[in-house]
Amino acid sequence: MRTLRIDIVSDVVCPWCIIGYKRLQKALQQLSTEITADIHWHPFELNPTMPEGGENLRDHLARKYGTTEQASIEARETLTQLGQEVGFDFNFFDGMRIYNTRKAHKLLMWANQHHKQNELEMALFEAYFCDGKAVDQPDVLLEIAVSAGLKESECRDVLEDESWAKAVANTEQQWLQAGIQAVPAIIIEQKHLVSGAQTTEILIDLLKEIAEKSASVH
Repeated sequence: MRTLRIDIVSDVVCPWCIIGYKRLQKALQQLSTEITADIHWHPFELNPTMPEGGENLRDHLARKYGTTEQASIEARETLTQLGQEVGFDFNFFDGMRIYNTRKAHKLLMWANQHHKQNELEMALFEAYFCDGKAVDQPDVLLEIAVSAGLKESECRDVLEDESWAKAVANTEQQWLQAGIQAVPAIIIEQKHLVSGAQTTEILIDLLKEIAEKSASVH
């Protein structure tokens, strides 16, 4: 049995990030007799300058990428379909907003030390994409963190502590300098970069190949 380190650079308001992760999860399940994964999540803010309260998602996409309403409708249908294929329910709605995620990333970085990062990451994806929650609001984040098994008082301290915001910003800068411009970015064994939400089949082949290579090195 090989254990592979897998680093995932992502944002909790990025639909392709949860699709990419769910496809990776399926690949790992199919290889569960050969490979285990040590997964670490890293911050990437799609909208680092967005003010609190966010912006209507459709308006945001039109302004940032020139996305028409028709293209937005089709993209949501595609994402919903791809989500169903991996067992994740996207619940897009007309008034849906997109938010800055700095506060969420502060909690995620801290949760890593308490071995609850994956639980919190999944809870945040679900809160945003399934329940339409405002993931830039401290009360909302505290509720999500508690549901993931973290202590409310400790999470409150993290949210109020500016040094965590600096740690997130520094980490994001390091990934940008390493050439990560888009997410999801999955890095296996700290040297194999997988960009975007690749299919489960591609991930299975890649994981097997990397596990075999690392086995022959050791």
